[in-house]
Amino acid sequence: MKLFKLVTTLGIVAASVAATPSIAADKDIVDTAISAGAFKTLVTAVQKAGLVETLKGKGPFTVFAPSDEAFAKIPKAQLDALLADKAALTKVLTYHVVAGKVMAADVVKMKEAKSVQGGMIAIDTTAGVKVDKATVTSTDILATNGVIHVIDTVMMPK
Repeated sequence: MKLFKLVTTLGIVAASVAATPSIAADKDIVDTAISAGAFKTLVTAVQKAGLVETLKGKGPFTVFAPSDEAFAKIPKAQLDALLADKAALTKVLTYHVVAGKVMAADVVKMKEAKSVQGGMIAIDTTAGVKVDKATVTSTDILATNGVIHVIDTVMMPK
């Protein structure tokens, strides 16, 4: 019985630690995305758009980051065309970025946020958290120059 309690307690502690973002972020947004391993397409897109230095800059930035699975929802021909069009790619990527460090606790209090692209991102908290039509799947991934919230769909500016 004591072993069961110890294993259960350790499991709860491990789950709690895994769900808690790092207190002292040691990487910028780009390097955090690279090390996460789930943003290969996003990182490639940021490189092709010439936004690496910007997202490595002082910030702070909030990035609603589409996962590789989110990019996989876009038909290959359409994604290839987007990746080849630097102006269109930049417009799409900057639509995913909000100036300032907006933590999840703040996002849920908002109805919209202005992207650095200039468009307004609708925020809906009636059933989970949605930014435009993308569902936020993970929050508060800290970086030295901001925060990343993972989304399941690539948002397209209006």
